[in-house]
Parts: sequence; structure tokens; C-alpha cells
Amino acid sequence: MAAISSEAFPRLGVANACPSPSRERASAHFLHSGPSIRSIATATRLSLGARHRLQALASDGNDEWGEGAAEKKASKAGNGVGTAVSDEKEKDGDTEGLKKALLDSLYGTERGLKASSETRAEVNELITQLEAKNPTPAPTEALAVLNGKWILAYTSFSELFPLLAAGTLPLVKVGEISQTVDSNALTVQNSVSFVGPLATTSFSASASFEVRSPKRVQIKFEEGVIGTPQLTDSVELPDTVDFMGRKIDLTPAQDALRPLQDAANSVARTLSGQPPLKFSIPGNKAQSWLLTTYLDEDLRISRGDGGGVFLLVKEGSPLIPSSW
Repeated sequence: MAAISSEAFPRLGVANACPSPSRERASAHFLHSGPSIRSIATATRLSLGARHRLQALASDGNDEWGEGAAEKKASKAGNGVGTAVSDEKEKDGDTEGLKKALLDSLYGTERGLKASSETRAEVNELITQLEAKNPTPAPTEALAVLNGKWILAYTSFSELFPLLAAGTLPLVKVGEISQTVDSNALTVQNSVSFVGPLATTSFSASASFEVRSPKRVQIKFEEGVIGTPQLTDSVELPDTVDFMGRKIDLTPAQDALRPLQDAANSVARTLSGQPPLKFSIPGNKAQSWLLTTYLDEDLRISRGDGGGVFLLVKEGSPLIPSSW
């Protein structure tokens, strides 16, 4: 065996590779009287196990000085609930703001008849935003909310404009236009009232409906009714009449028109004693479908098969302006 230079040992981290007799005796004594190799291995394993347990405790944060993991999770969960409630309140606030802005934009439109193109664009934009926040995604499954009397506030349905335009005629005013839904009987009744200087009357159309999807119902109109005219408490001819954009003064002709007024009173009283006039509604136009795209306790937005949009407010809702 070749000799190994003593200069190599310092590079290996050994002080001296040549054992002396005294060192050999010390080593032998250590081996016989000191701890055994097995006990040293056991102690090492215990030490490592303790170290791993301490590291686990430190990572869980369950030491006596820090907050426990369970408490941290509970805290995070609590913060999540608080954030969800805050987001829900903010969403409700946005919806109420949109509803108010929508109804404010209808002022002076005569339920859509006199709405300008700019106003229509604004109304359509607000309606689209509300439809995206619809709190009732399946209106036909929430018939209790759909049930009741709904008053028309706005429409873009052009076939309804001639009816609305009747309110511009002299001595005639179109009153309330409404739709009453009876979810128990699965029926709908559309009604419109007319107010004149002598009496008020109404026209209504009754229909049955079938649920076809979570948002859509199929409507079949069956009967129309012309209501019995109701005589007003005090029949008086007006002092002026608007005709073709001009005001006509009737004051000088009051005495001459008095016999006509008395005759009109007599006719109105006669008609008031008659039963309502009913008639059937035949033909394909008696059927249509209606899609409800927004529904809550106060407001309803529906779209018909003719492409028109209908905005209705629940009877008794605080959203109804006093001017209606």
C-alpha cells in the first residue's frame, strides 16, 4: 500500500491520520463505557421527530402566541359573508336606482305615444340594464308575484298607439290601461277606461294563458266586454275645448248648449242602466305570446310577439307617480 502524505489530511479536515497508543486506548474506553451506537441512533430519531413536530405546529399557527388555524379560517369565512352581504346591498341599490331613473325618463311621454327617439333610446337602455339584473329568472314559476293588477306605464307597441291617441280627441281622455293576472284561474284581463264630460266607460278583453317556458306564456283572447257607461256626479260642459291644437271658448254658447247638455244627461242615464256588451274574439289574432324579462314586487317588463316592450307597475306600488 502506498504511503499517504500527512499534508493531504488537513485538506480532508482530519488533524492527524496516524493514531497514537493513547488515542487507541481512549477510543477503546469510549466504545466500552460510552453510549452505544444504537442509543445514539435512537436519540437522533427522537430529536428529528421533535423537530418535525415543532415545524408542523409552527406551520399550522397553533402555538400559544399565534392565532389558531381554525380561528383564521373562521375569520376569513366571516369576512366572506360580510363581503357577500355588502355586494347584495350594493346590487339592490343599483336596481332601485335604475328603476327610479327609468320611471323618471317616462315623464311627458304619454305612455310612449309622445316619446322622442332620444327618449326611446334612453328607455331601452335602462330596460336592458334592468333585465340583466332580473331577480326572478323564472317568472312563470313565481305566479304569486306575477298575480294581481298591473298598470301600463310605457309601451313601444305601435298597434297600441291609436288607442293612446284617442286621448288627444276633444272631450275624451284615455284613463288607466291595465292587465290583471289571475294565476289560480290562469286568466288575463286587459282593460282600458275612457273618461268624458258626461260619463266614463271601459273596454276589456279576457284571455286564458298556458305556461310554455320559465319566462313565456301563450295567451288566447276569448271575449271582449264594453262596460256600462257610468254617469258622472256632476255633468257640466267645459268652458274651453282643445281642437286641432286650438282652444275653443264655449262660454258664449253655454245657454244655447244647455238643451244639448240635458239630452246628453238623459242618454247617459239610459245607458247606465244597460248591461255590459259582450262579444267573442275570433281569428288567429286572438292568440299571442308574452315573454316576461323582469319581475319583482313593484315592476314588470314584458315583450310581446309583435316586438313591442311593455313596462307595467303593480297597483298600490310606491313607484306609481301621483300624476297617474
